[in-house]
Amino acid sequence: MGSGESHGQHGKGTIIKANVKKAIVIGSGFGGLALALRLQSSGIPTLILEKRDKPGGRAYVYNDQGFTFDAGPTVITDPTALEELFALSGHRLDDYVRMLPVSPFYRLCWEDGYRFDYVNDQAELDRQIGAKSPSDVQGYRKFLDYSKAVLEEGYVKLGHVPFPDFRSMIRVAPQLIRLESYRSVYGIVSRFIKDPHLRQAFSFHSLLVGGNPFETSSIYALIHALERQWGVYFPQGGTGALIQGMLKLFGELGGEIRLNADVDEIVVEQGRVASVRLQSGEQIPCLFCASNADVVHTYDKMLRKNTQAQKKAASLKKKRFSMSLFVIYFGLKGERSDLQHHTVLFGPRYRELLKDIFHGTKLAEDFSLYLHAPTVTDPSLAPPGHSAYYVLAPVPHLGNADIDWATEGPRYRDRILDYLERHYIPGLKKDLVTARIFTPHDFRDELNAHVGSAFSLEPVLWQSAYFRTHNKDQQIKGLYFVGAGTHPGAGIPGVVGSAKATARIILDEQLTRSAA
Repeated sequence: MGSGESHGQHGKGTIIKANVKKAIVIGSGFGGLALALRLQSSGIPTLILEKRDKPGGRAYVYNDQGFTFDAGPTVITDPTALEELFALSGHRLDDYVRMLPVSPFYRLCWEDGYRFDYVNDQAELDRQIGAKSPSDVQGYRKFLDYSKAVLEEGYVKLGHVPFPDFRSMIRVAPQLIRLESYRSVYGIVSRFIKDPHLRQAFSFHSLLVGGNPFETSSIYALIHALERQWGVYFPQGGTGALIQGMLKLFGELGGEIRLNADVDEIVVEQGRVASVRLQSGEQIPCLFCASNADVVHTYDKMLRKNTQAQKKAASLKKKRFSMSLFVIYFGLKGERSDLQHHTVLFGPRYRELLKDIFHGTKLAEDFSLYLHAPTVTDPSLAPPGHSAYYVLAPVPHLGNADIDWATEGPRYRDRILDYLERHYIPGLKKDLVTARIFTPHDFRDELNAHVGSAFSLEPVLWQSAYFRTHNKDQQIKGLYFVGAGTHPGAGIPGVVGSAKATARIILDEQLTRSAA
């Protein structure tokens, strides 16, 4: 594709001329794609630079012996945030990818045999909660009311609003204090719900965005109401089909993506981003640059010649980062009709295991797992008569536990597959067709994730909103951020919200500059 010049079409027939400077978005994860779509839809010619051979970032896709494995996010909530991206240019999400509802949202399983199907049906939830702990039925209703209130304040009102200065944080502080954001997710759940199993059932959600339920701000209890409000979905063809749908629209609008385009340096001249240099040596001038890459990697490596950026990198490295993940992608002969699409497998410990994962210096002997079985919803992701899966275990990041994953990875894989065969998937090893692993080393090396963190900065209160990496750098002009490391945080709704916040800043500035 040459040097990033394009003769593509934009919007309703506007021709983008060759040699026009473009906005550059580094990285094609959900956040980068959502921002690029917003910019291109607004008439700003945009080029995405992607390091890997396929788009998607954490939503990469592996194809192996007829199986399709989504590498990363598989729980799609709030489809309205995605629909909005397509509507910006007068298009419909449904015309690009079909979103399939998933029910139950999750099946939750414990080693003592107890199971809870988390569904979007109040009567059925009341029945299951009442059978386990009658006094918790009303407690759950009160928790749901709390979660809805937090959803309104923390997501609907603030999830796409940038926090450029401390004043913007002070303005929302009263609401956050009223909602007791200083409490933990588990602490707030425990106020309403007494049964230990049910406390786990309604507090684990913060793990989906990289947070320890015992330490993450209770604001993240909003995830529960988010799912009840809009449901849980899975794109037909896998999460990768959603990425492809977004890219298709981006291309139709005149946007361009270059794969295998590994960024070496963001070049700053006279305090402003001037160009981006690739590892190949090619240098691409730009209007401005938005990084969907890891925030520490961006400041530390891509801006290594900039003194202010180096100070920022040093400051970021002192912060707390989310746990990492160990993932096994595997395909089996046969289908398993007794499994659900999303299953959470709780181990024998909860609080103590989470302490080991977030603060421990070695790998715990036990684990809790998330099992993804997408062929339950979409059989096309495996050859006929087969089924596709991935299973992940939260593990410490490399800054806390410097584990030799080259040695430990295969052992840990075998322990987890043995456990699944013993408890949930009889005959797994006999029917195993293919398996691959993704370790904290891969998060570090493939995704440039600082200390192999799977979700960037840990979502504790003092690393949220204003205290998170800002959507716009305060000192380097023309440098913006999008994705899990910036406001509002990880998860697909979070990074799509970050794109809206970042685009708002950029478009306001572009209007101001053009009016000057």
